[in-house]
Amino acid sequence: MNTIPPTSPAPDGHALGARIGLAARLWRRAVDQRLQPYGLTQATWRPLLQLARAPEALRQKELAQALGLDNSAVVRVLDALAAAGLIERKGLPDDRRARAIVLTPAGLAMVEQVTASAADVLEKATAGIAAEDLATAEHVLARICARLSDADDIGEAARP
Repeated sequence: MNTIPPTSPAPDGHALGARIGLAARLWRRAVDQRLQPYGLTQATWRPLLQLARAPEALRQKELAQALGLDNSAVVRVLDALAAAGLIERKGLPDDRRARAIVLTPAGLAMVEQVTASAADVLEKATAGIAAEDLATAEHVLARICARLSDADDIGEAARP
């Protein structure tokens, strides 16, 4: 079994940021491994999930923004997903130049597989952890995410 050493505490004694980053990398790796037989990687399953969760069809630019990716990187991924028959680009009635990205029936079926695989990874990763502890972790991470999303000054560099 592959063991991951604990993160070293930061000079101030807090390793939370490093632990969050490590957990995210390990999560993506585990889900990627589960989805390998379907030819999916994080680069392809994340857009599928984003499209499935969106309340309406997204334009390429909106998808890129939602994923935190450069528009040109999303073009390559969407081309691959379209070639695999998982998405289609459809014209919009209000803007003939723009294209909405929609999941095909095969894409919807793949989203179900991604969701099931992610749920299985989560179940195995959290086995034996008390429900109260998981709820606390979820609550704390949600608060951290909200603060990072809302605060403009958190990520700013120090000014001389």
